[in-house]
Amino acid sequence: MADFLAVDTSSRYLTVLAKKGDKTVIRHIGDCAMQHSVILMGEIESALEEAGLTPDGCDYFAAVTGPGSFTGIRIGVATIKGFAYAAGKDLKGVTAFDLIAYNVNSTSPFLVVIDAAHDHYYACGYSAGEVVLPPCYLSAEKVASLGTPVYGFEDLKFENYTRLAVRDCILKAVENAPKSRDIHALYVRRSQAEETLDADKKVGI
Repeated sequence: MADFLAVDTSSRYLTVLAKKGDKTVIRHIGDCAMQHSVILMGEIESALEEAGLTPDGCDYFAAVTGPGSFTGIRIGVATIKGFAYAAGKDLKGVTAFDLIAYNVNSTSPFLVVIDAAHDHYYACGYSAGEVVLPPCYLSAEKVASLGTPVYGFEDLKFENYTRLAVRDCILKAVENAPKSRDIHALYVRRSQAEETLDADKKVGI
């Protein structure tokens, strides 16, 4: 039974999980947008202390790699890499899609979606435990047209939609993810700053 620390800073919420033996500590803040860099280390320290776990005692470290908030993802991934490299331990990267998918009990095809604003969504399709639609950026109309059950962790209005509690999903997803020596952020599309820069170049600014 592995002991580990995991964080999710990919959205407006923050989740920190510390597991030692049979004890699992989850600290979850539902809305802390733009505050991840300020509160993350304090939440990690509190979770580790409550679990009776130290960084050196972790078998590995894990982070949700996206998609979601560009800044939030970088903060979580960089922090967890720092812990892993300092302790000489393995890493686990879990996508926000897998966070949900590992907690869906279905053998039928389904879609996991994450709100990307402006009536668009990051999406990934699964069937029998396999990815059948790679991570992509879809309009709400396109998501609805696919006709498959839809899962997520936000309050969305799709038909046949099931909302899961994101704080309860991280444990199973991390425990089932493979170990790695490195992890990288998952960006399904470019940041707004990059898109604006390209648009400026096209008009000669």
